[in-house]
Amino acid sequence: MTSKKIENINKTKKIVILFLLILLFLIILVFSVANTITDKRRLPSLQSSKKELAVRGDIVSADNFKIASSKKLYKASIDTRFIDLDKKELFLKLFSIYSDISYSKLKRKVDRSIKYKPGNLVLSYNIDARTAKNLKELGFKLRRLKVFKAIKIDGGRILRGLSIIESGEKRIYSYKNTLTPVVGYITKFETDDAKTKVKGIKGLEKKYNTILNKTEDGILKGNRDVLSYISFNKDSIIKKREDGAKLVLNIPLKLQKNIEMILDRHKKKLTAQEIVVSIMNNKTGEVLSLASSNRFNPESIKQEDIPSLNVNAIEYQFEPGSVIKPMAIALVLDKNRVKKDELFFAYNEGKANSKGEYRKGRYKIDRFYIKDDHRFKKHYLTLDDIFIFSSNIGTLQLAQRLKGAEIYEGYKRFGFTRKTGIDLPYEKVGKMPPVYKLAAGEDKDKDNAYKATVSYGQGMTSTFMQIMKAFTVFNNDGYSITPRIVSYLEMDSGKYKPDDILKEKVVSKEAAREVKRMLVKTVTHGTGRSAQIEGLEIGGKTGTAKVARQGNYQREYISSFFGFVNDKKNSYTIGVTVFRPNSRGRYWYYYYAAQSAVPVFKEIINNMVSLNYLKKDNE
Repeated sequence: MTSKKIENINKTKKIVILFLLILLFLIILVFSVANTITDKRRLPSLQSSKKELAVRGDIVSADNFKIASSKKLYKASIDTRFIDLDKKELFLKLFSIYSDISYSKLKRKVDRSIKYKPGNLVLSYNIDARTAKNLKELGFKLRRLKVFKAIKIDGGRILRGLSIIESGEKRIYSYKNTLTPVVGYITKFETDDAKTKVKGIKGLEKKYNTILNKTEDGILKGNRDVLSYISFNKDSIIKKREDGAKLVLNIPLKLQKNIEMILDRHKKKLTAQEIVVSIMNNKTGEVLSLASSNRFNPESIKQEDIPSLNVNAIEYQFEPGSVIKPMAIALVLDKNRVKKDELFFAYNEGKANSKGEYRKGRYKIDRFYIKDDHRFKKHYLTLDDIFIFSSNIGTLQLAQRLKGAEIYEGYKRFGFTRKTGIDLPYEKVGKMPPVYKLAAGEDKDKDNAYKATVSYGQGMTSTFMQIMKAFTVFNNDGYSITPRIVSYLEMDSGKYKPDDILKEKVVSKEAAREVKRMLVKTVTHGTGRSAQIEGLEIGGKTGTAKVARQGNYQREYISSFFGFVNDKKNSYTIGVTVFRPNSRGRYWYYYYAAQSAVPVFKEIINNMVSLNYLKKDNE
């Protein structure tokens, strides 16, 4: 075979081999394209969306201070599988500086994750909005510094850096224990999308929980640009977040804090268990203050705070004592069952002492003796004497003129055994003897012990706020008015009043004004004399009741003074109740309302004058 033929054969082989290689390449190419077309791929989305968390509404005082508010929290996390171990120290130092979390705490957490459980690690759940913004900027810097590196997962390379996302909300009480327990407290819960939210458990937080938590998250949705930011155009979706409603109260912060300071000082002086005070606008029903000496910080509730969590102004039921007498006498006046200048025997027979005072009266009903707390210098008492010197015997004689059903229904109109309508949850209603017990012996014209005891506030129970509402009748021409803490709700759609303030006719105008006259006289000449302030019209009634426990009266007392104060323009009902003041030792006399509740009442009025809620006639 010639050399030329051999050369042609070799040339042909090369062409064939080259053709086969080209054919193989084409087959591989076609197969790869076909496989790529049919394979499920994770293509990057051309659109991006972002949610903005809406938060619970604020509770704001009448003078525009935030009592309770919510702030958004953010979660900072990393995946420890992606961190470059050579740059771990750089990450720890930078994150510690930006987040204000201690370096040692971060190091322990990150090292433990790398060693025992590589993967997602939450560095903090409680990042505030400003810190979150700074940490997001840090995240971009860390990527440029290549602190995190891409790794191969599921056949692809992935890079995950520092993640900062919304984790929920936190409730803030800017003035700590101010307005507690009325404002209440909250608890946390997790939503379906793992966000931390809060709900009310007590107080205003509970009463208005639904409207405070009526929120809608904001949404941003549109095309992504090359840096993964949302690029907005006419097709983008922008929905503003809607936070919960804002509660605007009738209670000014400055007045409330001043009242609380007064209560703290008097509680210490009287060594009392608790002092409760309320101030209410008699024309509108607005509650300007509802204060307790027993308060707590809702952000940090401790074991010793548990007894203070209830709003005792509406939840604690007690025998009110003599502060009930104006209601009983008003019902008698309303039925015209007492004559003008009528005299009532005081049942204080015997010789007078060196001061001209007769022994304390004793009145027998069945096998029981009912006594007066005061000595009188005469045997017969007028209606004014009975009222201003708080005679049990005189009051019960008046009450016997009412039928059992009349006194039961009358007390009910005054608000006893019913909720007051105040905008707080868990309100109690107290108890009254049933009608059949109050009516026993009527057909035989016999005195009734139940009727007698309820006339001076024993054998029944009520709450502090029920007495407050009842006292509005005498300074309101016979009408009671519903107390209201919240002035209005503010939402994106506008302002809304919760409910109309309800007025209810209780007794006639004439009966109410006659009792009002005697309440004023009680302050000028009777048991409330130390409440006098020149230039203001002040009326009120003292009450000192023993605490009943397991059917027996203890040597423990609840002392109260309820009344009103008027200037030429303003009219307020004020109530003070001191629970278990000192009744032993050197200052045993503190348990009398005149020594405990009345001084608090007077100091509150002086404070209202200094803050321009009242103006004296002589100023």
